Amino acid sequence: MSKIIEDLNWRYAVDQFDPDKKIAEADLNIILEAFRLVPSSYGLQPLKLLVIEDQALRSDLLAVSFNQRQVVDCSHLLVICAYNEITEPLIEDLITLTSTAHDKELESLERYGNFMKRTILTMDPVEMKQWNARQAYIALGHILHTCAQLRIDSTPMEGFQKEAYDELLGLTNRNLHSVVACPIGYRSENDAQQHLPKVRKALEDVVERYR
Repeated sequence: MSKIIEDLNWRYAVDQFDPDKKIAEADLNIILEAFRLVPSSYGLQPLKLLVIEDQALRSDLLAVSFNQRQVVDCSHLLVICAYNEITEPLIEDLITLTSTAHDKELESLERYGNFMKRTILTMDPVEMKQWNARQAYIALGHILHTCAQLRIDSTPMEGFQKEAYDELLGLTNRNLHSVVACPIGYRSENDAQQHLPKVRKALEDVVERYR
């Protein structure tokens, strides 16, 4: 069995974390770097990752997370947020960053920048917000697999009150909104879920090949 498949078979959505086990800073930094390297449309990276360690804040979030204990018992609570809108300065920042990274004159990227502005800035605001939010799930996938490779447990969660999260995390006036949470840490020995076989459809039921 390949290492990739072994990693994916190892991971599951943990019900019960061991609150006494903490992720080493070196491993956490790998997870954060994996998030930084996530692909995004146009390379705009319309996302922000919040790493919540403060236990008092996590207790407040527990109350608006349907009392799912993973929020407070995990080592670190990750919240992936997306921009509400892409603004012209954000596009110009990307062009400047590209100019520096590729050692190109800004003028040579002007047409590309104008193309992005015409395409993105004319989007319906609701469509733009949803477009940004969908990219958060690409990031979530990277985080889940990175954690599995490090043998760090993870539990992706949509079951929380997003407006309450936004208020508690101070996102409302930052052009951000919460999309998905992901407690990470180490499974408790008492978590019965770890002993259950993974439930997945057969390959032929989920994959169709056109040759």
